[in-house]
Amino acid sequence: MKRVVSGIKPSGELTIGNYLGAMKGWAENQHKEGYENFFFIANLHAITVRQDPEQLHKRTVDIVAWLITSGVDPNRSVIFVQSMIPAHSEICWILNNYVTMGELGKMTQYKDKSSKGGKDGQIVGLFDYPVLMAGDVLLYDADEIPVGVDQVQHVELARTIAQRFNNLHGETFKVPKATLSANTSKIMSLNDPLKKMSKSESVESYVAMDDDYDVIIRKFKRAVTDSENLIKRSDDKPALSNLLSIYSGFSGKSIEEIENDYSGQGYGKFKSDLGELVAGALRDWQTRFSEIRNNDERLDNVIREGNAKAETLANEKLRIVKDKLGLH
Repeated sequence: MKRVVSGIKPSGELTIGNYLGAMKGWAENQHKEGYENFFFIANLHAITVRQDPEQLHKRTVDIVAWLITSGVDPNRSVIFVQSMIPAHSEICWILNNYVTMGELGKMTQYKDKSSKGGKDGQIVGLFDYPVLMAGDVLLYDADEIPVGVDQVQHVELARTIAQRFNNLHGETFKVPKATLSANTSKIMSLNDPLKKMSKSESVESYVAMDDDYDVIIRKFKRAVTDSENLIKRSDDKPALSNLLSIYSGFSGKSIEEIENDYSGQGYGKFKSDLGELVAGALRDWQTRFSEIRNNDERLDNVIREGNAKAETLANEKLRIVKDKLGLH
């Protein structure tokens, strides 16, 4: 049996980038023989940026509802909330002693933010959160971590930490590997195909899961494209390649099939059809989401049962770690 562990951060509106890069794959993975899945809301990670407490709580529950809406079945997968499992915070402190300042200083997000705002002004949580990420997966003996390409570096750090601990104290942690979706592991901005789709950018640069039908149509019509009005994926056409990935993710068609469908047609028709495809899918999901989100009893039960299953495993792993270190 292989165990898959992955999390999603409730730091803002969910976008189709979150869906295609994570949630869609999570739902599909449930149907693979011999896999068990643990999916969590990474709300401890969210507080590296100042949050409104009420909004943070609301978005945490929203994501649970969106996971169910997108096909993650609580009867097949464990859905839990990170902050409700104290072992996550405790293992982070322990694992801090198995990673160096130099290794953390090379992490992309810290490098980017410190280069813009200076190192001295960065909070410790931003510097240290890759260690918490390592603990998130090592607590559960994860075999595979489904991530976008921008998170592979963090999985590599988790592997390094696990191997370092195992070498010093004997076999304790499984060494996980990152797994990527074939076409949609990283969805880019509609305004700038060199930037990841993010809710922190312009509202026109991303499609939120709760955007209105007409808004979605407009955003895709305005999405930037490349020179040469030809529907063909290539490295020198990043904007079109990104739109093709989105089309593939929502239609289930391969990139090659989509290219053949639009042979001899231009960007206008392609972007119009893509907008209608995404808007239609999200309109149906939004109706389903509202039903699930308004059922407080069901969501409370999903979270409580998921937390109980996760905590049992996390506490057992933490006990083993503490025994090895004389912390019992």
